This record gives sequence, C-alpha cells and structure tokens, in this order.
Amino acid sequence: MSSFLNAGIIALTLGYTLSQFYRAFLAVLSSTLLEELGATPGDLALSSGMWFLSFALMQLPVGWALDRIGPRLTAAVSLAVGGGGGAAVFAMATAPWHLHVAMALIGIGCAPALMAAYYIFAHDHPPAKFGMLTGAMVGLGSAGNILGAAPLVSLIHAIGWRPAMWLLVGVTLAVSALLAVTVRDPVHHDGPPRGRLGELFTLPAIRLMLPLIFVSYAASAAIRGLWASPYLHEVFGADDVMVGRATLAMGLAMVVGNLAAGPLVRLAGSARRALIAGHAISVATLAALWLAPGWRLGPAIVLLALVGLTGTNYTLLMAHARQFLAPHLVGRGMTLLNMASIGGVGVMQFASRPLHMSASAAYPPAQAYSLLFLFFLLPLILGFAIFLLAPARPPATDPAHG
Repeated sequence: MSSFLNAGIIALTLGYTLSQFYRAFLAVLSSTLLEELGATPGDLALSSGMWFLSFALMQLPVGWALDRIGPRLTAAVSLAVGGGGGAAVFAMATAPWHLHVAMALIGIGCAPALMAAYYIFAHDHPPAKFGMLTGAMVGLGSAGNILGAAPLVSLIHAIGWRPAMWLLVGVTLAVSALLAVTVRDPVHHDGPPRGRLGELFTLPAIRLMLPLIFVSYAASAAIRGLWASPYLHEVFGADDVMVGRATLAMGLAMVVGNLAAGPLVRLAGSARRALIAGHAISVATLAALWLAPGWRLGPAIVLLALVGLTGTNYTLLMAHARQFLAPHLVGRGMTLLNMASIGGVGVMQFASRPLHMSASAAYPPAQAYSLLFLFFLLPLILGFAIFLLAPARPPATDPAHG
C-alpha cells in the first residue's frame, strides 16, 4: 500500500475515479434527460454503449502508447482532450445524439487511466503484489460509482444538471493537469518493451480466459450504469431518491469488493480460487433476479448490491492473468484483456437495447426485466465453464516468473 503514497498513483486513482463516475452517472440522469432532451432508456443504452465501445477500441493504441510514450502523457493528454471535451459536449447537449458523441469522447479520455497504473505496478512491483495493488486502486477509484449516485442527485437538485456537468469539465481538466505533473514513467534500462500482440494468443490460459473476461464485468457495469434505474422505476415505482440510494448501495459494494480483493486472494489461496467463488456468487445473483425480478423492493436492492459486489471479479481476473504475462507482454496483455472486458460491456449494452425494447412491448415490466437479467446470465455461465478448462498456473519455466 505504500505505492499509494506516490503522488502520481494518487493522481491516476483520481483519474480512474472519474472513469468510474462517467461510466455510471447516466443511471441517475435518466428521468431528467428523458424530460429535457427526450432521451429514452434505449437512447441512454446507446450512449452508455458508446462510452464502453470507444474505451475498448482505445485499449490497443493505449498499450502501444504506454510502451512508447509512457503512462504520464498517455493518461494526461487523453483525459484532457477526450474527458474534458466530452463532458463539455454533454453539458451543451440539446438532442440524444449529442449524448452519444459526448459519451464516446469521454470513453476515449478515460481509456488509459487504469491501464497506466497497472503498467506502473507491473513494471515496478513483483507479480505477487499485483492483485493487492490493483484491488486497492480499483476499490478506491470505485468511489466514482458512489459519487455518481446519491451525491450527484443532490448536486443536480441544488444547481441543475448542466451546471453540474460544467463543474465536471473543470474537475476533469484539473485531474489531467495533476497527471501531467505527478506521474513518473517506469525506467526501461533495455529500451521500451517490444512485445507483439500475436504472442498473447499463443498462451492457452489467455485464450481460454478471454470469453469470461468478455462477459464477466458486463452485468455489473451495465446494470449499475444503465438498467438499475429504469428497473426500479418501472417494476417498483421507485423515485429518484430511492434509485440514488440503491445505486449508492451498488457503488459501496463495488468499493468494498475491490478493496477486499487482496485479502480474498490470500484467504482462498490463489486468485483463481477467489475468482471462481466470485463468479459463482455472480451466477447465483443474476439467477435470482431472473427468477424473481418483481418480488419486493428491499430484496431487489440487496440483489443489485450483490451485482455491484461481484464487480471485483474483474480485478481478480486481471490479477490471475498477470501471472501468465512475461514482462515484455505486460503493456499489450493488460490492455488486450481490458479491451475484451470493456468491449464486452459495450457489446452487451448495445445488444440489451433492442432486447429491452422488444420485451417491454410484449410483456409487463417485471417479465421484461427478467428476460434482460437472463440475457446477462447465460453468457456468464458459458464463459465461466470455458474458463474452468484453462491452466491454473503457468509452467515453471514461464518467463513471467523469472
């Protein structure tokens, strides 16, 4: 944890906090944007999907930039241009398509924040500490989920949503400046890493992990960032305050889960065992939402909080994958896996939009959301089953172990 006394890592954590905020804040703006801009839940599904799609497409360029340019400028310039510019477009939006453009730009801006920190951790610390450091980073940064819930609702009620967005423009630019001043690039005594993307696909463990990585984070991110609000509104008649509290509970659960990632790995004996337990909980939670989506508001909020808690599965997957990556593959490997994870969220959100529209037209709200939860559950089961076929550890001669 001493790494978090480093000003550059603190700045990257703030950048990742903004990333978590921006991927989730649409949930509490849904009714406001519907009233003022005519943006339906389907429109917001597209906007949110644009964030994840642009974020994912940026990962391979980010991997190259981390190796060639370094994490400092990669993170600072992207956040200023993409994040600050996208937030400004959002603040000036007058039509739903403006939101699509804004969210795509913000996704580009947020793309390097977490990977820049992972890159520094992987090059400056041994693999055994990677899970603890990344879990702390994601856990602390997940405060963005909290800020994007009830606190954002209070801010919007106090000053309005457009002034709130302009305030976020200023915060985003301030964090990008802090990144430029404080982040220190790792020193490569033998020159920049020369890993090739194709090398990653020669690793059986990585190939068999990719399907689970693609679907694992999708349910947690999509439900927290997009579907929790309309689900609670339409099925239980919850107001904005109750939705804010429910999404706050999801955000708190994400923070707790990620901060507990390191201790969970030690308790389970390995990252693999911990992530198997985490995905078992994820499957059971989505199954409960599928089978009883309209039972009662209280249990629904508890289940949503459990969905948030299982967001830590992303951290556990990345910690497990790290041990299979040789030093020269860390930058490309981490960004490839992150592209798969975030890309999976984007694809699943895009696909969930027509599903929700069709289901809502044909069925009552509870049944429509039951189908939506099943849509996230089935790919998770398939990816989990494929992952169980992957090697538990790298060969003893693997260069990732020295």
